[in-house]
Amino acid sequence: MKPDQSDASDSSMEQILQNNRKWVEEKKATDPDFFNKLAKGQQPRYLFIGCSDSRVPASAITGTGPGEMFVHRNIANLVVNTDMNLLAVLQYAVEVLEVKDIMVVGHYGCGGVAAAASTKQYGLIDNWLTNIKDVVRLHEKEFMSITDQEKQLRRLVELNVIEQVRNLTKTNIIQNALQRPNPPRLHGLVYDIQDGVLHNLDVPTDAINEFQHIYGTEDSKHAEKVAEEAQQGKVS
Repeated sequence: MKPDQSDASDSSMEQILQNNRKWVEEKKATDPDFFNKLAKGQQPRYLFIGCSDSRVPASAITGTGPGEMFVHRNIANLVVNTDMNLLAVLQYAVEVLEVKDIMVVGHYGCGGVAAAASTKQYGLIDNWLTNIKDVVRLHEKEFMSITDQEKQLRRLVELNVIEQVRNLTKTNIIQNALQRPNPPRLHGLVYDIQDGVLHNLDVPTDAINEFQHIYGTEDSKHAEKVAEEAQQGKVS
């Protein structure tokens, strides 16, 4: 590495450390016990499943602070049933932290969505983007009917969020949670980078019930039966 490159790298990291120390002092000035309270544990209300895009800072756009939101991010905010990272986060958030709301948050201008809509190859990521191409296949008639490319991509961002919320309902983690009292609510949101506004897509999460005979499990069915019996007073 050239000397000037090393100096630039050291300088940029020093800026990060300075920012951190400034943040610490600001928090202590507002609440001297702030970090002591955080150190005792977390009880977040929200799980945020979003895109890795650097322009979409989860806490900033939702107005939440440390300890309020559990976060998982990946390219194009996908919920993939073979992604052990996502599933581990989801299970921990639902079964241990008992979050109240789960948000899948996409954003207009998503590079992953645009790449998936194209016919180009980008390398390893193509395998990941196939999940978005599947969204196009599911909604091909609507997608192809939009002739304006920008509007087409914006709609694909929305359709992708809708399908990822539905993918959540296919997991046994969510299916089992829905049979228990006070299950987490599922939401699909889209962030508009151009104006900073979050839009609620009001994704209906009960639509998957039509396919319960396909995606349901014996455990979730048993949990539903127990819950019904308990409600009827058959179980003490």
